[in-house]
Amino acid sequence: MSRTEPGWVQHVVWWHIYPLGFVGAHPADPPPAPQEHRLRRVVDWLDHAVTLGASGIALGPIFASRTHGYDTTDHYAIDPRLGDGDDFDALVDEAHRRGLRVLLDGVFNHVGTDFGEKAFLRRRNDGFDTFEGHGELIALDHDNPAVVDYVVEVMTHWLERGADGWRLDAAYAVADSFWAQVLPRVRERFPDAYFLAEIIHGDYSARVRAAGFDSATQYELWKAVWSGLNDGNFHEIDWALLRHNDFLDTFVPMTFVGNHDVTRIASRLDDVRHLEHALVLLMTTGGTPSVYAGDEFAYRGVKEERFGGDDAVRPEFGAPPVPVDPHGADVFRLHQFLIGLRRRHPWLHTARTTALQLTNRQYVYRSADGEQSLVVALNLDDTALPVDFAELGFDRGELLGGSGAPPAETAHSAVVAPHGWLIIAPR
Repeated sequence: MSRTEPGWVQHVVWWHIYPLGFVGAHPADPPPAPQEHRLRRVVDWLDHAVTLGASGIALGPIFASRTHGYDTTDHYAIDPRLGDGDDFDALVDEAHRRGLRVLLDGVFNHVGTDFGEKAFLRRRNDGFDTFEGHGELIALDHDNPAVVDYVVEVMTHWLERGADGWRLDAAYAVADSFWAQVLPRVRERFPDAYFLAEIIHGDYSARVRAAGFDSATQYELWKAVWSGLNDGNFHEIDWALLRHNDFLDTFVPMTFVGNHDVTRIASRLDDVRHLEHALVLLMTTGGTPSVYAGDEFAYRGVKEERFGGDDAVRPEFGAPPVPVDPHGADVFRLHQFLIGLRRRHPWLHTARTTALQLTNRQYVYRSADGEQSLVVALNLDDTALPVDFAELGFDRGELLGGSGAPPAETAHSAVVAPHGWLIIAPR
């Protein structure tokens, strides 16, 4: 387990939103004015997050920026399209009143072209260095001690205002030595704060150890889930879960099947029936799960590599409740069931998985932490999957849930329907 992860994180399931899109502030022409207090529209959705079963709100960028929020111009000011500092305080207060933690999105690798502290920017012969070739995103000079001080001050400022932690955007593009200077200083004042690094590829464990992060985004498992389900290849998913077990020896990753940067899982999967399998995998394996707003209703949206290509996966939400079709209502209830199951089994946070039966299209695995375990059976095949509990190493099992909503009963065997799933508690 992580050396530094706060104890409260064991119980967190994040509900993740991209505020600028969520409240219709970007893209918008004309943009909303500060007096519209758009950020308070998020407060209207906090009861929905609680009903879903979430215990934390993971916010996308909310600080002053030029366009999409990842081109920050002032880390100390709320984006005027969202409102002001009072709106932030109200959101945090209302979230905490409901028992919801609040995670902020810190963009400390790069800033927008209107960022005021030019001395903090990384220079090159013909101007300033940019982030991955994006001319509107100027890289901070992380070798400058003043930038270290600045990021420490920004983080502590908003933690003092009530935030519970930070997602560190593009952390993979920043030297580990920078974070290793920043995070201990912030933890001195806020030892219970949580720090999640956006890392897309590379050696997750080595970077977490070197930088001192609490966690990192588990993109390897995200990719394996949707591509393994689409290809009918549980071997890919099992391999990713073996890697995941290794990560858990160092830290507890943030797990997800959707976020603001990727095509929605309901659009990514070729067979809509297998959306259930993706959610079961998310909620029955180790990690700190995150649900991207709208995925609980089976929203669809495809990310495209073009200007405005993120807009489809970052839509505006109206006032709750929103109308959903019968399939969306079913997916919402499934989220509630699986999140509830996870919160009743908090040991799943650090559970390791072991394959018990594995073919291309049928997969039975055990998630366990010490003496506590659940057995999960997933079937992508057109034929049923018989499961004999004795062959899996236990005599009886309680059927907790699955396709067709089987009764909660104790049995010696079970049958998983074609394209179905089942969760079993060994007895």
